[in-house]
Amino acid sequence: MKPSINQSVWANIKLFAMDVDGILTDGTVRISSDGIESKVFSILDGLGLVRLRNAGVQIAWISGRASDATTHRATELKIPHLIQGRTDKLQALGELTSELKLSQSEICYMGDDDIDIDAMKWAAVGITVPDAMPATLAAADYITTRPAGKGAVREICEHLLKAGSRI
Repeated sequence: MKPSINQSVWANIKLFAMDVDGILTDGTVRISSDGIESKVFSILDGLGLVRLRNAGVQIAWISGRASDATTHRATELKIPHLIQGRTDKLQALGELTSELKLSQSEICYMGDDDIDIDAMKWAAVGITVPDAMPATLAAADYITTRPAGKGAVREICEHLLKAGSRI
C-alpha cells in the first residue's frame, strides 16, 4: 500500500496528464474484421474530467498510439491537450509543461505501463491503477482503488477537486 498524498500537493496540481489505453480504458482495443477500432470509456471518468476542466485544471491525454476512437472521445469531452503517437511520455509531458508555463510541482501523471514510468517519476504525483505492470506499480506515488476504465480517473479527479476546494 502506497502512502497517501498530502492535500497541499493535490491542491497545487494545475495539469492532470494521463495515458489513454489502460487508464481511461481497460486496455482492450477491439478491431473488427473491417479494421474499425473501438474502445470503451467510462462515463464516470468523463464526468470527472469535465468537472475538473470546468474548475480550471488543465487536462492532457498522452498516448503511445494514435486512435480515431481516442480522438472522438477527447473531442466530445473537450480535452484541450491530446498528444498521440508519442512513446516518450516524459518528453511529451515536458514539452507540454513548458508550453503551459507550469512547473513539475504542478503536474500529476497517470499511467499503467513501462513507457509511463519516467513521466510518473518526474511529475509531482505519479499515479497508476491496481492492474498496472509491476514496475509501474513500484514507481507510483499513488495507486487508485478503482480499476482502469471503471472510475480510476474519476477517483483522481475527486482528490484534485476536493483538495483545491474546487467543488
